[in-house]
Amino acid sequence: MNAKEVDIEHFIRDLLKSRKYRELELPEVTIRDLLQQEISKYRTSREAFKVVRQKLHNIVASYLGDADYQTASEDLSAAFACGDSQKVRAVCEALLRSHASTRERLKNLSDFYKQLFAVTGQPDSILDLACGMNPFAFSWMALPTTIRYYAYDIHRPRVALINQYFILQGLQPLAEVRDVLVAPPDVEAEVAFFFKEAHRFEQRRRGCNRDFWRALRVKWLLVSLPAKDLTGHHSMIERQRALIKRNLAGLSWPVTEVMFDSEIVFCIQKS
Repeated sequence: MNAKEVDIEHFIRDLLKSRKYRELELPEVTIRDLLQQEISKYRTSREAFKVVRQKLHNIVASYLGDADYQTASEDLSAAFACGDSQKVRAVCEALLRSHASTRERLKNLSDFYKQLFAVTGQPDSILDLACGMNPFAFSWMALPTTIRYYAYDIHRPRVALINQYFILQGLQPLAEVRDVLVAPPDVEAEVAFFFKEAHRFEQRRRGCNRDFWRALRVKWLLVSLPAKDLTGHHSMIERQRALIKRNLAGLSWPVTEVMFDSEIVFCIQKS
């Protein structure tokens, strides 16, 4: 192992064990993928490491200051133990509210999935890609517990909580720690959710969405993107349409748009 390789191994180890990231238990493959993209672009390892740190922060910033997973686990167990569906929903709503992406969707959550499934039909299997807190919206989806609901996220404590919820809800514990960009799931499914992540994937690796979407073995790919900028004053719809068009160029996949207040969902029919 040469000096540069030693530097890389030390960098990966120190980064994953740092105070900022150690509780997230991130997959090592994510760091290695970022390094692979950047290491050849810079004269020194130090310069590449700086860029990788920034890109990693952009990927996981929404996890920092995340929910108290131990408390959430206890709250879920208590809510299910008392058999009160409203208490279960209240705990799930608190978890959805803890994450910006799902918090914006709370005011019309039931209608959100109703409109999407009006396009795709009721699925018997779902891939929830880079899922965040979205699986905790299951009881608003009006789906049977016989569904196969696969959820993927890079945050191990979050995945553990999702699997606990799935078991309590009567679902199979099919949540998995996985960086879906590095290793797209090869599971076949009716529908894939890819909510408010495609633009972030483009920041991580420009143009990556096309190959990622093609690798997914699904009939429908539902890609949601923010409809407005962070101030809420400026529309981003044409920009998001351009992102979808660019990544679907040359592919004969019909797209149906479903518009909501804060996001636009592109329902892409792959087969």
